[in-house]
Amino acid sequence: MSYKAYHLSPDGHFRRGLSEEEVRAAFQSKEGLLWVDICGVTEEDGEFMARSFGFHHLAIEDCVSPLIHYPKIDDFGDHLYIIVHGINHRVESDVVETAELGIFLGPHFVVSTHSDPLYSVDSIVKLVEDDGRPMKRGADFLTYVLIDALIDNVLPTIDKMGDVAAEIEEEVIRSPRQSTLEAILKLKSSILRIHRVMAPQREVLNRLSRREFPIIREEAQLFYRDIYDHIVRIEDLGQSLRDRADNALATHLSSVANRQNESMRILALVATIFIPLTLIAGIYGMNFDYMPELDWHWGYFSVLGFIGIVIIATLSWFWARRWIEWSRRQVKRVRPFAVEPEKLIGYIDKMKKWPRLQ
Repeated sequence: MSYKAYHLSPDGHFRRGLSEEEVRAAFQSKEGLLWVDICGVTEEDGEFMARSFGFHHLAIEDCVSPLIHYPKIDDFGDHLYIIVHGINHRVESDVVETAELGIFLGPHFVVSTHSDPLYSVDSIVKLVEDDGRPMKRGADFLTYVLIDALIDNVLPTIDKMGDVAAEIEEEVIRSPRQSTLEAILKLKSSILRIHRVMAPQREVLNRLSRREFPIIREEAQLFYRDIYDHIVRIEDLGQSLRDRADNALATHLSSVANRQNESMRILALVATIFIPLTLIAGIYGMNFDYMPELDWHWGYFSVLGFIGIVIIATLSWFWARRWIEWSRRQVKRVRPFAVEPEKLIGYIDKMKKWPRLQ
């Protein structure tokens, strides 16, 4: 059993490293603020929470279970049980891994549980151990700080995925390969995982910020609305990434199809040119004794000339139908998009010409 326990008394006395008996005593006193953080929840930790806090066994089962649970709020009257999700930054993977944070919120206590170490929780632990600042404004504010740090750590992942999407878009245009397709599918999987945990959290934060639970004081609801705004922003950025991934996939498939069409066109050109030539060579390659052209003095050169005429005529026909682009005029390079300043409202030289400014 591994946990960190802190207690801030009403007179400002701060204690850390509480034993199980001290945790139970601080919880039963209902004075000050008690914070217990449990990392790597086990069955033993579940028994500890049942003994010390008397939490409902269904909530404890959610804490102990290794399964990923849906973001939610359970109201048990004297406390709330909140499940929120973030990004597991301690795992290196081609697809983003999410992490679950469970929080028991009461008037005088906060108990946080998570299976994996979280940088966001570590940062709050450091602040608390430095001066106890996050605990000085109450349990609801400490819960806000924990959730806010967890959600804010999602944005760097979104930014990194945006950089990956830009690299994929360049690769799709330049040289699409099988690895490019795999990168697109991994990006789509990562976006989907984030969406699955972020979308339901909008409702969770909305409930926490609209005076539904008396434990959340009115002055703290503004902070929970701020987290809600962050989640909305993450959802918007995720939607943009989904669109970029879909466009990159469509472009990749189109590029591959165009390359295949180009290869088929080249094969068709070669076959169309050489089929009549093969016919001519086949006719005059037959070993019959009675072929008048075989004794003709200029027969060989005439056949070669006819073959050349066939080649030129075929290439000219393809060129006329734009199957061959040799010597055709190419489209000029597209210039950067810009509007003439003279057409814009607020342009200085234009404003100087206005009679009322003279």
